Amino acid sequence: MASTSGAGSGVAAGRIRSHTSVLYSDSQSLILEIRKSVTMMKDIAVHLERDERTQMVKDLEDGVVQLLAASDECMHLSEAIQSIGDELEPGPEPTNFKKKFDEEIAKSKARSSSHTQNQSLLRKFREAVWHVHHKGQPMPGDEQEDIVMTSTQCHLLNVTCPLSGKPITELVEPVRSMDCKHIYDKKAIMQYMKSKSTRGQCPVAGCPKILKAQRVLCDPFLLIEIDEVRSMSKQNARPDAIEDFTALDEDEDER
Repeated sequence: MASTSGAGSGVAAGRIRSHTSVLYSDSQSLILEIRKSVTMMKDIAVHLERDERTQMVKDLEDGVVQLLAASDECMHLSEAIQSIGDELEPGPEPTNFKKKFDEEIAKSKARSSSHTQNQSLLRKFREAVWHVHHKGQPMPGDEQEDIVMTSTQCHLLNVTCPLSGKPITELVEPVRSMDCKHIYDKKAIMQYMKSKSTRGQCPVAGCPKILKAQRVLCDPFLLIEIDEVRSMSKQNARPDAIEDFTALDEDEDER
């Protein structure tokens, strides 16, 4: 009887993991679409600002705020779903899933950095609109140094692979740990985890997390976030040097 009960629990756990995996994937896709929508709305707002259609820009900003709030809630639910799928082991007593979800969502909110990330996305929206008519000028109430810091920050924990030393923007197959959120070159980290001497501990200095192969992957946001880093790098690379060379050429022609 005990073995039958154990087998039944194993089947139930497998079904829960299967269903939560599907739900997690769906919620991640939704968050990804929200992220893409915010970027699209920012581009539209820039065009509207150029046409001085101020009210429509304000309406778009209000929409961005609402979308980011919805993204926050979806992210917490997504993490709760994933946690339940990974950790829940059905016992003899019925599981109170509502209580379990409430507990996991509370944990997600307590450790979440999504608020900071969403504030960064909202700030980028406002910066893009502001710079249409005030290029190179800080937004009201800000110092120039704050503008530079905000415009170059990203939510990625590391910008180079700790194993290969390559910038994450140059990695052919970037992957991220779902536990500590550090980013690696896929080939390098997989070889690293196979080494018995490392015990699978994250190679980033000071990180205590033990890596598991099935939890080191290219999540839906990683490629988008890396693309955002590339875009910010291009925006911060100004053609001042080219202008200086042009000026020198003109001086030589006058001589």
